[in-house]
Amino acid sequence: MAFAIEEINRDLALLPNITLGYRLYDNCVNLAVALRAATALINGEEDSFTDYSCTGTPPVLAIVGDPGSTNSITISRILGLFRVPMVSYYATCSCLSNRKEFPSFFRTIPNDKFQVKAMIEIIKYFGWTWVGVIASNDDYGQSAVKSFTEEVDKIGCIAFSETLPSVNSKVRIFQIMETIQQSTARVIVVFSEGAHFFPLAEEIVRQNITDRQWIASEAWVFSTLISRAELMSSFTGTIGIAIRRGEIPGLENFLLGIHPGSGPNTGLVEEFWEINFDCKFEGKTSTNSSLYEVKGKICTGSEELNSRKTAYSDVSKLRASYNVYKAVYALAHSLHNLMSCEPGKGPFQNNSCADITTVQPWQVLHYLERVNFTTHYGDRVSFDENGDALAIYDVMNWQRADDGSVKTVTIGLFDESAPAGQELTLNEDKIFWNFKHNSPPRSVCSESCQPGTRKATRKGEPLCCFDCVPCAEGEISNHTDSIDCFKCSPDFWPNSSRDQCVLKEIEFLSYEETLGISLTTISVFGACISAGVLAVFIYYRNTPIVRANNSELSFLLLLSLILCFLCSLLFIGQPLHLTCMLRHVVFGISFVLCISCILVKTIVVIMAFRATLPDNNVMKWFGAAQQRGTVFVFTVIQAMICIIWLSTASPVPFKNTQYQNSKIIFECYIGSITGFSFLLGYIGLLASVCFLLAFLARNLPDNFNEAKFITFSMLIFCAVWIAFIPAYVSSPGKYSDAVEIFAILASSFGLLLSIFAPKCYIILLHPEKNTKKALMSRADPK
Repeated sequence: MAFAIEEINRDLALLPNITLGYRLYDNCVNLAVALRAATALINGEEDSFTDYSCTGTPPVLAIVGDPGSTNSITISRILGLFRVPMVSYYATCSCLSNRKEFPSFFRTIPNDKFQVKAMIEIIKYFGWTWVGVIASNDDYGQSAVKSFTEEVDKIGCIAFSETLPSVNSKVRIFQIMETIQQSTARVIVVFSEGAHFFPLAEEIVRQNITDRQWIASEAWVFSTLISRAELMSSFTGTIGIAIRRGEIPGLENFLLGIHPGSGPNTGLVEEFWEINFDCKFEGKTSTNSSLYEVKGKICTGSEELNSRKTAYSDVSKLRASYNVYKAVYALAHSLHNLMSCEPGKGPFQNNSCADITTVQPWQVLHYLERVNFTTHYGDRVSFDENGDALAIYDVMNWQRADDGSVKTVTIGLFDESAPAGQELTLNEDKIFWNFKHNSPPRSVCSESCQPGTRKATRKGEPLCCFDCVPCAEGEISNHTDSIDCFKCSPDFWPNSSRDQCVLKEIEFLSYEETLGISLTTISVFGACISAGVLAVFIYYRNTPIVRANNSELSFLLLLSLILCFLCSLLFIGQPLHLTCMLRHVVFGISFVLCISCILVKTIVVIMAFRATLPDNNVMKWFGAAQQRGTVFVFTVIQAMICIIWLSTASPVPFKNTQYQNSKIIFECYIGSITGFSFLLGYIGLLASVCFLLAFLARNLPDNFNEAKFITFSMLIFCAVWIAFIPAYVSSPGKYSDAVEIFAILASSFGLLLSIFAPKCYIILLHPEKNTKKALMSRADPK
């Protein structure tokens, strides 16, 4: 402080023609002493006043200090009443940022809120979500731990929170030790001064706890009590938040230039001199003679301070001192701005300016709130609306030096003014970890839930303690530590890991699979056989056995069977709008045409038999024209059913995602169940009538009798389609189409073989029986 003021007084640009003075008080780390010193500064030291008008400059315009948060809180409450600016260089309690309670308090050290934020950024950087916290039992510790807990709750959990005893208590220390040992947290943050933390640190080393990562607040990161070689087995690798280091050009020479008698504080300098050089001035009694062995050595005052390497002359790590330097300059710049006020443009009543000869503390306060300058080191100094300085911290790491001592290495920087997300920069290569493989520890209550699972909190435990539960069927989670799983869209399904939605397999009866190839082959084979039989019948159309069985109806029946076989191909392949419409239409009309031909043939057999009876001329009423007309009418009825069905609710392609979750069943939605029922019902009606007539005519003479074969064919047809209904309803996906194709093919083969196989057998293998005589000879009744 003395150096800064002397430097300002020599500066011709800053406060020209103004000489700053100062008074120094020691608070003796005692609140009562600090409070007495503060009141002495604002009251003055004179015993009486002669100027009863109370004009002139007050004893002091501003106070630099106090370094302690508790002291600053008490002193600021008094100074705030008189609007006397107080600039602290070491009080960090975030409670001091309350402008309503402390309107005149400023500080050049960031408050604990920013220190906490820096710690949180470090914790986030290494992925620690389960941390313990220990704090001293004072305003600094308790305020910091409260702020820290609030911030940790946003990214993780507090494993435990302990308060250090104000007075060393072994019972309380052992309680804290038990908490540390039982906790699974591997990272512990400590907000305390070194003196308060030292008893616990000793016990930690004594019990050989070496598997914890310590995070030090700025209050003990440079504590010589803790950073001892004998404690480093447990505390090597400690990461700490430190006040920003600065450089003060010329300070070292100033310190080395101090000699007894060179300044007003001669007593203090002489005492320092005696302690530093183990001597005493002649004719004086040292107050520290009992603590130092002087051995009769006399101080001359000409000893060289640079001959000894001590902390006094070491200006390489100026942190608190740098904050004092900035505090003095902040007040000097405030006074300079006050002097630079242009008359009529001032900030006070009627745009007036302050008079430097009668300046008041509240006027200095106004300019101090708006001060903004840059130090020799390049750091900008200004205060926010709460009187807080810009938050810049060095991140430190405790490491062992080659000589076994402890050294603090700067491993990074936290700058609150940096762009969002870039406030913290760390050099991981410089960090020493007191763990295996020199790697950072894991400190989590529960390991992260991988994609494909979700977090399920444990009852009665913090949110960071959870179980990982696999996502339910049809749901996924695609990021780590997902709270919920979400369903895939209807066309997608989770993969085996349940961390990604993949397109569902589309299932339909394909020409490329074994089942589709087999059914296609059988269908084509059946159509070819039917065409072959038709060719045989056409070739032998003039033979008695073909003529006797109504060759025209036989030809039409074979054509309809070819259509029946081929219509099954419409059920194979990817459903299209056209194929969905045609498949049941072609199937329904083909089978009605087929059954109609068989029904007419059955009626012809019955009428032909009755025509052989005396005086019966029934055949003239059911000739070829009537037969064709009957077949046409039966078929048109089915066609009308199909037209009505298609016009009201036409079958369409439909992706069924409800039947099977993991697949999309690509099928033809029939549109109208009523229409489909009428189509099948009409076929069933004709088949039932045909079966009934054929059954009644089964004992007619053999020469006209196809009734036995028709009865058998209708029996097969009805059995197949009766069995089809439950099989179709219970078959999933493409297998329902396969069942319908099987029913078509089975019934078609049944009709083809039952009706035409016996005739082809005679035509091709026994032509001697294909004569009129042979047929007539078998016509005699038994």
